[in-house]
Amino acid sequence: MKNNLLLLLILLLGIQVPILGQSPYNLNLKKEIPYISTAVGLNLGGAYLASQLNNLSITQIAALDANKVNSFDRFATTNLSNSFARASNGLEIATQLLPILFLSKKKSRRHFGQILAMYVEASFINTGLTIVTKMTFHRTRPFVYNPAVPIEDKLGRTARASFISGHTSTAAVGCFFTAKIFSDFYPDSPWKPLVWGAAGVIPGVMGYFRVAAGKHYPTDVMAGYLVGGAIGFLVPHLHKKGMGKSEKLSLNIGINAARLTYRFGK
Repeated sequence: MKNNLLLLLILLLGIQVPILGQSPYNLNLKKEIPYISTAVGLNLGGAYLASQLNNLSITQIAALDANKVNSFDRFATTNLSNSFARASNGLEIATQLLPILFLSKKKSRRHFGQILAMYVEASFINTGLTIVTKMTFHRTRPFVYNPAVPIEDKLGRTARASFISGHTSTAAVGCFFTAKIFSDFYPDSPWKPLVWGAAGVIPGVMGYFRVAAGKHYPTDVMAGYLVGGAIGFLVPHLHKKGMGKSEKLSLNIGINAARLTYRFGK
């Protein structure tokens, strides 16, 4: 909770920092209220749902049958790798730090307060939406089906938090946010294809790590990729100067559901 309050303070300070020079983005507190409210609401809703989740019992675990998992995802129930799990943790941290790269360029460094505020905003929304989704679906992770995994690991609360993949959604937010910011600040850069290519590949690598580790099914990481990528792209896109008023991101929050929509039109 203290970390969340610190990130919220960073967000508010980033919105209020005076901007020097020309930035492609426009941030103000009034405009940010819906986004901040969405992020806070999702995180509070996710925390509430998590508090209501019961761990799997030994009887429930014994009754699990991998053959009942859909054929596309079933192979993941035999995967297990601590090495890939550790690699995914390291990659998650690395992708979370990607926006720091904008401190290396003078133009983006001048507006780093804006960039950081938008990134905190995107990360908060993604974290909240990911938790709400996990706590709504209660999908059993693939390693719980694996007889090689100690029963103690299967009894943990996170054993029922497979859908969606939080590692993958986090990586996608960091990568697509960074690529979008780079494109908006440096639209004529010859590095744009490489930046977007890396943004597309890295979350895919994360997804592979999570499936190989036995932590997620392919559909978990695919959904995480789409959710994180959409949030990472849309948050800076909707803050661009000159955006049409009819282009609107909306997210309706409920205890058991959340719906993200993006509308185009005149």
